[in-house]
Amino acid sequence: MIRINIATLFPAMCEAFLSESIIGRARKAGAVEIGCHDIRKYTLDKHRRVDDKPFGGGTGMVMQAQPIYDCVMSIIQEIGENARPRLIYMSPQGRKLNQQLVKELAEEDDLIILCGHYEGVDKRVLDELEFEEISVGDYVVTGGELPALMLTDAVCRLQPGVLPNEDAYSKESHYNGLLEYPQYTRPEEWRGRKVPEVLLSGHHENIRKWQEQQSLEVTREKRPDML
Repeated sequence: MIRINIATLFPAMCEAFLSESIIGRARKAGAVEIGCHDIRKYTLDKHRRVDDKPFGGGTGMVMQAQPIYDCVMSIIQEIGENARPRLIYMSPQGRKLNQQLVKELAEEDDLIILCGHYEGVDKRVLDELEFEEISVGDYVVTGGELPALMLTDAVCRLQPGVLPNEDAYSKESHYNGLLEYPQYTRPEEWRGRKVPEVLLSGHHENIRKWQEQQSLEVTREKRPDML
């Protein structure tokens, strides 16, 4: 079972998402273990400040090294001194998250994910703890919480017991390098648009071949760079 710990300024925001739907049920069933840790609890400032102005000038604030370091070290102590968690900082400067990287991360026993905010975090703590940086795309969002939740969701879906079976994720877009084939449900006709006849035939081999062909065509049309 994988253990994921998220270090954040907004644990309630993360808990709200991670307590619902498939991931929420997986946590309750013990298929995954996820903890959300408030970095503010580790500040030495009496006003609970965790940020300060950047050296060299500039707008915005930078998260300080000490609260982050103490938070992460507390998590490591909690999961066990022999644990070797993989430390991840969600950053627009990081390695691009894709399904191959998700598969790689899903093989880990422990992940600690750091959510930055404001103008980012003091680089010294990233260097001291040897964080690797991961990005969810070439754009900037307000904080690292949404990217951390995306990574957590993607990794948890690959864990045994989270989804009904392997087919629930292995046939989806990106898992095997292609986009997923089109999906249809009842009614068989809607506003003059009919479900492809092959899907109504009950012939499993013909359906499989149709799905494979459709995956190729959809990928060629929408993401030719993947072929």
